[in-house]
Amino acid sequence: MQLNIMNSRVVDRVAGSEDRWPLAGDQLFVDMDLSGENLPPGTQIALGDAIVEVTEPPHTGCKKFAARFGVDAMMFVNSGQGKTLNFRGICAIVVKSGDIRVGDTARKL
Repeated sequence: MQLNIMNSRVVDRVAGSEDRWPLAGDQLFVDMDLSGENLPPGTQIALGDAIVEVTEPPHTGCKKFAARFGVDAMMFVNSGQGKTLNFRGICAIVVKSGDIRVGDTARKL
């Protein structure tokens, strides 16, 4: 199953408050460098007891994202730097299922 993962600092910036984070539609929010340089496709990430693997292509914004957060937010996450750093997020598949809890550390394997 495909997961969408977004950087918590970016979603906080575009959402304005943590109670609006779910509007982004992502399953996981992490405080981690999601850039393609740091996490190219095939990279595995440990999250709690689970392991996920980054897939191609990166997650990009959609009409729903723009409707919920505005055109400026969409332009921000899809700007040149936004795409390089995967501000809108990355996609991943589950390699090993397990429990993930709020506050668990995400680490590159």
